[in-house]
Amino acid sequence: MESISRRHRCTLPRCLTWPFVLAVLGSLLTGCSRPEQTDKRIRVTTTVTMLTDLVRQIGGDKVLVQGLMGPGVDPHLYQATQSDLSKLRQADVVFYCGLLLEGKMQDALENLRRTGKPVHAVTRSIPKSSLIEPPDASGHFDPHIWFEVPLWSRCADVVVEGLVEADPDSKAYFEERAAEYKQRLETLHEWGLKKAAELPPEARILVTSHDAFAYFGRAYGFQVVALQGISTVSEPSLADIVKMVEFVKTHRVKAIFVESSVPHRTIQRVSEDAGVRIGGELFSDATGTPGEIEDGFDLGTYEGMFRHNMNAIVNALK
Repeated sequence: MESISRRHRCTLPRCLTWPFVLAVLGSLLTGCSRPEQTDKRIRVTTTVTMLTDLVRQIGGDKVLVQGLMGPGVDPHLYQATQSDLSKLRQADVVFYCGLLLEGKMQDALENLRRTGKPVHAVTRSIPKSSLIEPPDASGHFDPHIWFEVPLWSRCADVVVEGLVEADPDSKAYFEERAAEYKQRLETLHEWGLKKAAELPPEARILVTSHDAFAYFGRAYGFQVVALQGISTVSEPSLADIVKMVEFVKTHRVKAIFVESSVPHRTIQRVSEDAGVRIGGELFSDATGTPGEIEDGFDLGTYEGMFRHNMNAIVNALK
């Protein structure tokens, strides 16, 4: 029995030695961690969808972008979740709009900045003289600057600055992509001017849910009237609705518009009471769904969002 047992022990694979086992375990552990070690992309966290697109346009394949807010989300009311806070902490650099657009996230962003994390408000590139200060905004500037394309183009400078700080070796890459994107935005702006000119000045009256289109109105010659102010925190009153109905009737407005990130019920009430049709849904505080194509443009991008809005407005008011 002893000899049989000894022979049995001798038949165990000789390769199963401790050095071999350790080598296999080491290989497995290395294989599991390799994706994290070899992915040299900058980890970027952004807030609103327009900004997520801007960073991707400039960062290209050198960035890994996580946006906290998706299509149809209202940034004025958005509150950061625990998952969001984790994404913010794990990021190499954080970009947000600023000017209190992400009002309920302000404390979280400021606390993150105090830890030494690079946190950039892209609107700091815009001089105060170019910002709109609504009379009822308690001294705050209107944050919806992306509706004036040249202002949004200036925000690209802050993105380049933040990405170069995180990856100095890719400076030329980021600057080249930003220059190309700015050229596309210049073309977009010129297209917007021509499209708006299809309407006579007296027909350029834009009625929406909340006052997100003031920069759009200034840049492209529209009178903008909204039920709510620059923030959606407070609901419009019955008096606001009655006043809007009277305005629409008096000015014989052909169409009014709902917004993707704001409840439709108040504008629908105006539509019913004033006997005016809904001209379409506009993207105000968020882009459309990525991958949804309209006239050859992705609605999940800033360019697609802007073109959709301009086309919808002009076509409905003709």
